[in-house]
Amino acid sequence: MSGNGRKSPPLVADRRTASTPRRTGGSGGSGGKTARTKAPAAPPRKAKAASAPARRGRGAGGGPRRPRGPLGWIVAMVTGLFRWVVRLVWGVSWRMGLAVGVIVGIAVLWTASRLPPITDVVDQRTRGSVTLLDRDGEVFAWRGDQFGGMVTAATVSRDLHDAVIATEDRRFYHHLGISPRGVASAVRINLREGRGPLDGHGGSTITQQTAKLLCLGRPFDPALWDNETAYEADCRRTTLWRKVQEAVFAMAMEVRYSKEDILTIYLNRAYLGAGSRGFEAAAQRYFGKSAAQVGPAEAAMLAGLLKAPSAYAPTSNLARAQGRASLVIGLMEDQGYLTAAEAAEARAAPARLSRAAEARAGGYFADWVMDSGPEFYTRNTTEDVVIRTTLDPAIQSAAEEALTRVFSESVREGSEAQAAIVVMSADGAVRGMVGGRDLQAAGAFNRATQALRQTGSAFKPFIYATAVEMGFSPLDTIQDAPFCMNVTGSGQWCPSNYSENYRGNVTLTEALTHSLNIPAVKLSEAVGRDLVAQVATQFGIESDIAQGPAVALGVSESTLLEMTGAYAGILNGGSAVLPYGLVELQVMGESEPVMAATGGIRERVIREESALATTWMMWNVVESGTGQKARIPGWEVAGKTGTTQAARDAWFIGYTADYVVGVWMGYDDNTPLTGVTGGGLPAEIWHETMIRITDGMTPTPLPMLPPRGTGSRLEAQSRAAEEAGQVVEQALRDALIDIMGQQ
Repeated sequence: MSGNGRKSPPLVADRRTASTPRRTGGSGGSGGKTARTKAPAAPPRKAKAASAPARRGRGAGGGPRRPRGPLGWIVAMVTGLFRWVVRLVWGVSWRMGLAVGVIVGIAVLWTASRLPPITDVVDQRTRGSVTLLDRDGEVFAWRGDQFGGMVTAATVSRDLHDAVIATEDRRFYHHLGISPRGVASAVRINLREGRGPLDGHGGSTITQQTAKLLCLGRPFDPALWDNETAYEADCRRTTLWRKVQEAVFAMAMEVRYSKEDILTIYLNRAYLGAGSRGFEAAAQRYFGKSAAQVGPAEAAMLAGLLKAPSAYAPTSNLARAQGRASLVIGLMEDQGYLTAAEAAEARAAPARLSRAAEARAGGYFADWVMDSGPEFYTRNTTEDVVIRTTLDPAIQSAAEEALTRVFSESVREGSEAQAAIVVMSADGAVRGMVGGRDLQAAGAFNRATQALRQTGSAFKPFIYATAVEMGFSPLDTIQDAPFCMNVTGSGQWCPSNYSENYRGNVTLTEALTHSLNIPAVKLSEAVGRDLVAQVATQFGIESDIAQGPAVALGVSESTLLEMTGAYAGILNGGSAVLPYGLVELQVMGESEPVMAATGGIRERVIREESALATTWMMWNVVESGTGQKARIPGWEVAGKTGTTQAARDAWFIGYTADYVVGVWMGYDDNTPLTGVTGGGLPAEIWHETMIRITDGMTPTPLPMLPPRGTGSRLEAQSRAAEEAGQVVEQALRDALIDIMGQQ
């Protein structure tokens, strides 16, 4: 220690470094000795005195000092345990991840190796489609799943291609089949909206959606599923395991097929509402054009259907479909597929339905045609079938408009009364059909073809046609007065007129004109009720005809289609017709039709003169009788009203020279109509229908034959009959006496 009180610098030993012997100049030089050098002395270290606060809490390494005592021991133990757990989890995780990755990779490659060629999966339908054409060859209805032919990602319009990508999977060309980002976003949205993580938004890529459309490669098997509906519902199930399978299948598709191939499958198999499968079928269904021809507005509407096909179908709600399309146009603009000007133009001129799709004509008619054709070519066809029909769209629209107008103007609001209309040519070709007030119905109860109802006085023309055929004249007279007869097994039966009034001696024409019941019963019994039933059956009333004398009052049941067809037989001169709507059925792609019309004119039932005379009598019904509300200025109209007991059914069936129109009105549950007879609302509906049908047509005279003695002679004959009676009346009385005596 020096005397100045300062600390002496620490003693530092000289640094020595071992020098390596170095040879210089061979054996000479330094005589082979190793040269040593002294390292320079290190500068003296300055000792810094660390302050006490700085020293506290730090260890020898300068880091945080570990607490001493029990606390330090606990901290050390927890820290060590945590590090051990992290190392364990990491070690297990990367090994498991590697194992899962290997397993998934093997599964993907194995699945990819089993995928069929692209052409085999574009269309794997098990059912076919039916397209119905009207009499002019225009499409008016579809039944079954519509496919419309194969398209590819390259053949559809560029707007449609871009709209699908922008709407469903904007990163389609950049992922390997699944999008973790999309799945995470969908799960977050579902949870935020209070649903399960897999409910609602799925975050699926187009590839995953295509995998689901292919049902992960499982074809329809009738042994496993009752029908295709159950099969498709099973394919759409969403579970965690199904999502895993879907992801594997999607990645396998990415390995096996190109992006364009996957998009092609999707474009051909996606369901787009109204029975259309694939974008070609949908474009034809809604716009009447190919998927290669649709523009931005139409493409946006089609792509918008993918979210909810039934809800956004333009045939269900056009405004809703257009609103959805506007959102798709925005997505296309945001992603650069449309310029601002193109997007504005598409919004300003939104897509609209084709004429056929907008009209949706002939729902009931189409159902009837489908039911009348062979099942293996209609309801259960595995082929794509085209059926040409007899439907006239203008006539169909006329019938629908007439029904709508009368019910809106003449029927109380809230009424559940129903009505049906059939329009037919004289040869039985059905030109229009309305089966109920719900004009847009498909697959619904068809009151024109399926409802068996009592015919009431609409049955009477067959009685008078039979009488004329047997030699009676429309001018022959008959007594309209209270009348009773004994019916075997029932006792005495006393029919009455609807009005409870009686006219005395009347001609057969007057009796039919005013729909008198007593003369109808007497005439039916005179000519023979069995013969009346035979004539009615031969004219096309296939339902059972009542056996008793009340058959004359229309207690037998029939359908509107049968009755209209039977009247057509009177119009065409006395030959029966078989109503038909199918003209030709052809399998798509084949040159020859599979079948042709099976309906039309059949055998003759009564002589032409008898039919012409019956038409003349029915012309009087409209001119001066119960059917006056059906008159059309400038046209000759023949027809007959019908009202059943308690007014449960009301009919009017009439015809011009060109068309027969039948109208029925009533309640499905047989509730009596209030204040309605056949000459009321049914005749009004008939009139409104025919006014529209004949608009612009040149009036054609009815094929009718007035009897000799018409006009003044008829009046004189009636007066003479009232004073002295006629031979025919006496013959009728004698016949009735004989009949009642036999009973």
